[in-house]
Amino acid sequence: MTTATEKGKILTANRLQDGEVVFLTHSGQWSENIDGAVLATEPQAQAALEARGKEQERVNVVTGVYLFDAERRDGHVFASHIKERIRSLGPTVRIDLGKQAEGKGGHFAALQGV
Repeated sequence: MTTATEKGKILTANRLQDGEVVFLTHSGQWSENIDGAVLATEPQAQAALEARGKEQERVNVVTGVYLFDAERRDGHVFASHIKERIRSLGPTVRIDLGKQAEGKGGHFAALQGV
């Protein structure tokens, strides 16, 4: 059985309160878990996400807002670029730290060898 893959863009930033990498969700909140991120598939939706992020940046909730390419498969989000995969996981030199140590954020096992 094949599952549909949805491709689009996700909005990410760093939360100013603690510097954590976060992703904008459907409810307009920032989540540390990439799987909760809204995936905008249309240019208008992507522009709306970016505008929401810039507003959150303006009021000092987050910083460094930008969109990146990703896809959702089987309910999980996979970043298209290695930089975003690393940001969703945490440090690459010690897997006992960051989100991979907590067993969340980016599905590292699925990405090994990619």
